[in-house]
Amino acid sequence: MLRSAKSKDSKSAWKVLIMDKLTVKIMSYACKMADITEEGVSLVEDIYKRRQPLPSMDAIYFIQPTKENVVMFLSDMAGKSPLYRKAFVFFSSPIAKELVNHIKRDSSVLSRIGALREMNLEFFAIDSQGFITDNERVLEELYGDDEGSRKGSLCLNEMANRIATVFASLREFPLVRYRAAKSLDPTTMTTFRDLIPTKLAAGVWNSLTKYKSTLPHFPQTETCELLIVDRSVDQIAPIIHEWTYDAMCHDLLNMDGNKYVHEVPGKAGGPPEKKDVLLEDHDPIWLELRHAHIADASERLHEKMTNFVSKNKAAQMHQGSRDGGQLSTRDLQKMVQALPQYSEQIEKLSLHVDIAGKLNRIIRESSLKEIGQLEQDLVFGDAGTKDLINFLRVHQDVTRESKLRLLMIYASVHPEKFESDKLSKLMELARLPQDDMNAVYNMRLLEGSTDNKKSSMGPFSLKFDVHKKKHAARKDRTDQASTWQLSRFYPMIEELVEKLNKGELPKNDYPCMNDPSPTFHGTSQSASIQANQVSTPHSMRSRRTATWARPRNSDDGYSSDSILRHASSDFKKMGQRIFVFIVGGATRSELRACHKLSTKLKREVVLGSSSIDDPPQFITKLKLLTADELSLDDLQI
Repeated sequence: MLRSAKSKDSKSAWKVLIMDKLTVKIMSYACKMADITEEGVSLVEDIYKRRQPLPSMDAIYFIQPTKENVVMFLSDMAGKSPLYRKAFVFFSSPIAKELVNHIKRDSSVLSRIGALREMNLEFFAIDSQGFITDNERVLEELYGDDEGSRKGSLCLNEMANRIATVFASLREFPLVRYRAAKSLDPTTMTTFRDLIPTKLAAGVWNSLTKYKSTLPHFPQTETCELLIVDRSVDQIAPIIHEWTYDAMCHDLLNMDGNKYVHEVPGKAGGPPEKKDVLLEDHDPIWLELRHAHIADASERLHEKMTNFVSKNKAAQMHQGSRDGGQLSTRDLQKMVQALPQYSEQIEKLSLHVDIAGKLNRIIRESSLKEIGQLEQDLVFGDAGTKDLINFLRVHQDVTRESKLRLLMIYASVHPEKFESDKLSKLMELARLPQDDMNAVYNMRLLEGSTDNKKSSMGPFSLKFDVHKKKHAARKDRTDQASTWQLSRFYPMIEELVEKLNKGELPKNDYPCMNDPSPTFHGTSQSASIQANQVSTPHSMRSRRTATWARPRNSDDGYSSDSILRHASSDFKKMGQRIFVFIVGGATRSELRACHKLSTKLKREVVLGSSSIDDPPQFITKLKLLTADELSLDDLQI
């Protein structure tokens, strides 16, 4: 898109890039300002702000195909004195015929258009294997008040179009599967909430069939698999404490997206300076440690620091002046910071040592290990109501948020307690205010099937009755013991993707939107299919192995760049991609599961969602589904 305006006559011509609110966001997820400048863009403008005329320059418009945007574009380029010399227009998704005709009718503009194309890029790349459609208010619009409202349909429609642009961009044509509405008997009405995955799958399929007939080079038979589910498949993942470095950073530090505010020592002994840092794929240490357990990440950072000191003479001289005792990571850090010649290499390392130190302090001060242990025990059925009551009595100083999260997990594992007053008594014991209680009760809204409320299992249609004797929301996957405590928990999509990969996902619960063509196997090489069949008993069932927490890729802070280089090229040799889309917000643990499954299944697994939420954000969104609506909902039944 940015290179399209390069004219043959002038190689050095700078150009203007004009975007709207949404496309600015898409662009900022995809590249940095420096990347844009490198392609010859000297100015980035907002289509809705007044702009100075630059009649000697070309402009690239990257905009949504709305009527307002088209009108703005025409007023920029029409008449005797247009703002720019030529306009190269790219729409983020398919444009309506009447808007194209509207542009065609203005003859003064036609000769000034250098390109008019559909870019089909309306998703936000959050990671090399994750994207969001940026529908932050999905829970409110789809699971909130008026069932099947106009707002809900518009939201589903927008989401479907944005998901489809992922496949248009990647030139992939998926076999579309979705979680079917669960109905206990034919007489029960399915509700709008029940049908969310079904409606979304239909919307995506609708867009894909259009692409199939209009886009050049778009595949005509299936090239990958897409599974659409909603938050009801796993309500524990967004709430439970996840113990990897990445998840802990986002959960416990007040980060703004990927931005972390880092305090660095001031120059010449002055006050410390604040610096914004982005924790993202460009940072090799982050890339290596993000999915490691926090304990492992801390260990490895200490090792990197020690190795750095032992390899650098200046640091050793500095060390020689001290006694030969065991140095703490903090000492090592101070020492190395005193060496100006290593400032660049040590900067990244220091940043992560600081972050890990901060996380470990929070974990210690807020009894997170005990909380985490109880959370996991509740999920795996090793703890029950008594244990929770004892914990709340003994640990009265635990933060309100931690108590709330414990109760939400308890409510997911014991949905029948909604019907008794046990839950409200627990909330009184935890001294939770009304809006926190709303978050617990509103979890029922996320489980679409209202018909299930008649059943003894209460409002959640998750299959919690697997062990009638032992109330558990997960079964241990015990092929391999976990190296680290507190990494027993695994998100439900891990199980779904493994079943999908083996062709064992039940057709009744997860029907297909399209019947696959006879040639479609779900993996690209027949060899890999045979390999899968041979090794299934061992490899597919392994429990969340902690091997992801153990690869020692590099001993210093900067030789792990090789991870960056190998990451993407490896997938090209793999089988067909699997896409999973979760309506209602995905979690960091689910993103990590997709990275882990890609290595394990030898197929790239891509996670999509309406947004990516850390527990505090998710809980806030749940509170917005207020309690009044819940009582209305109960009345309707």
